[in-house]
Amino acid sequence: MYCLSINVEGPQSPLLTQLFGVLLAAAGNFLISVSLNIQKCTHLQLACQIDPKPYYTSKLWWCGIILLGLGEVGNFTAYGFAPAALVAPLGCVSVIGSAFISVLFQKETMKAADILGGTLAVAGTYLLVTFTPNVPQELTAKKVQNYLVSWPFVIYAILEIIIFCILLYFYKRKAVKHIVVLLMMVALLASLTVIAVKAVASMITHSVKGKMQLTYPVFYIMCVLMAAACAFQVKFLNQAMELYEARAVVPVNFVFTTTSAIISGVIFYQEFQSAALLSVFMFLFGCLLSFLGVFLITRNKKEEHLQIPYIDCGHIPGQKVTGKIQPDSHHLCYGTLNNEDDLGKPQS
Repeated sequence: MYCLSINVEGPQSPLLTQLFGVLLAAAGNFLISVSLNIQKCTHLQLACQIDPKPYYTSKLWWCGIILLGLGEVGNFTAYGFAPAALVAPLGCVSVIGSAFISVLFQKETMKAADILGGTLAVAGTYLLVTFTPNVPQELTAKKVQNYLVSWPFVIYAILEIIIFCILLYFYKRKAVKHIVVLLMMVALLASLTVIAVKAVASMITHSVKGKMQLTYPVFYIMCVLMAAACAFQVKFLNQAMELYEARAVVPVNFVFTTTSAIISGVIFYQEFQSAALLSVFMFLFGCLLSFLGVFLITRNKKEEHLQIPYIDCGHIPGQKVTGKIQPDSHHLCYGTLNNEDDLGKPQS
């Protein structure tokens, strides 16, 4: 009798494994772009209603949240199969998908810059996938421990901590909230996030295949690092989104975080250690094309302002309409409603 053995460990060749990770990252980023557009449509629809309900009561909004979760899971899983230097730049798929989805479903106008930017981003993605070195992804807990105590990473971590503390000093003490300061802190945190996410995803992948890695303390250290870095990254990114327009934040954040992710992958995981010079050059050229494509797509995007109902100051019951709706900033009653007794008094 012959025994039939079935291999359930998935793709074994490094090229197929890397391609599987690329497909996961691309699908995850596309789902994220669909999710963001669904949430945007939900907010716009609710704002146009006479009696708007909270957004979390909308089934459409929850559909967007579910798709967002699936997209993030796809991105997370991709780090277990493909190099971090490749997965991070694939975030441009989300920008491209969001641009074309907004044209199809939100009836936004497609400009020549959008077409050129999409073409450049696609060409850059092709170069990234083609010229990324095929490094083996057998990342175990012991290898992560060795990488943590290696001299290149120790020096890199010390420099990153010093730069982050300097930026945090200007942000907290000097109240410097320039977009570069905020997004530089986001990028520094993103490099730690990429290191931790790839380590956790790889150890979980090996554990699913039967090589248990979850008993090592380094797994839980990386989980804590991943959660903390993500939390503070979201905090500073939200601060930037509140102070600046999305068309300025998106391209700058994409360039900074992608660059830091590539650097962290090169230093911590040594992903370009045996790569040829031509491959490195073409990979960097692909990154440049992706950066230019994202910049062209986002630079002409206008901010959507929700039509939130407001009270017209000229129609408040019990108040008379004056010729000057905006009060004098030097008057004692600035910022308050004028009473009928005060209407006859001269303003200083």
